[in-house]
Amino acid sequence: MRYLLPLLISLPLAAQSTTPVLVELFTSEGCSSCPSADQLLAKLEKEQPIRGAETIILSEHVDYWDQLGWRDPFSNALFTRRQAGYAGRIGTGGNYTPQMVVDGQTEFVGSDSRRALLAISNAAKHPKTAVRLTSVDRQSGAWTVHVDVDAVPEAAEVMIALVEPEAVTRVARGENGGRELHHAAVVRTLMPIGTAAKGMAFAKDAVLKPTGPRQRAVVFVQAKNQGPVLGAALLP
Repeated sequence: MRYLLPLLISLPLAAQSTTPVLVELFTSEGCSSCPSADQLLAKLEKEQPIRGAETIILSEHVDYWDQLGWRDPFSNALFTRRQAGYAGRIGTGGNYTPQMVVDGQTEFVGSDSRRALLAISNAAKHPKTAVRLTSVDRQSGAWTVHVDVDAVPEAAEVMIALVEPEAVTRVARGENGGRELHHAAVVRTLMPIGTAAKGMAFAKDAVLKPTGPRQRAVVFVQAKNQGPVLGAALLP
């Protein structure tokens, strides 16, 4: 026995598997309640606080604050429509900021760290469909990403996002006038690249057009009608 213990100590520990969890934040630079949610989102990515979960974040800037003194340079009506889709399905009664949505199923005020940790922890307990991303070719004008998705348990859309890892804005007017705001994972492009039928796998080369050198790709598989997120992956 005296020789067995050193042998066991020297063995490498098996790598712990993680479950991807998608956290979307609907936010705006025109909203005075949003900077604290932006900070929480960045913290969730940096610290990865839930064991067994890979927290993948998306910051989606809505446009309905743009008429109130400050036009958010990252705002897009597409994100307003996406948020409205969640409001209709989850039943929030309408759009508001800041709002976090975890895995397309759980929503809450985006600055509530307790709710965020609980939602991510619960989401990580559910198995996900594997998503694999490979950078095929990256040039100044285009980035080709190969997407592989295992068989999905229900009909789903495959979505790809082009994401700015960090952004800083000096806000001149509006509720945050005079403040320097810091953002993480700002979505610049979000689009479907195809659909997967129930029980079927999916593979495709997606061509993105980065507007900056450090942008990354996030792919997620979402049940039809903006339902639960079935799988996700991040490619730096």
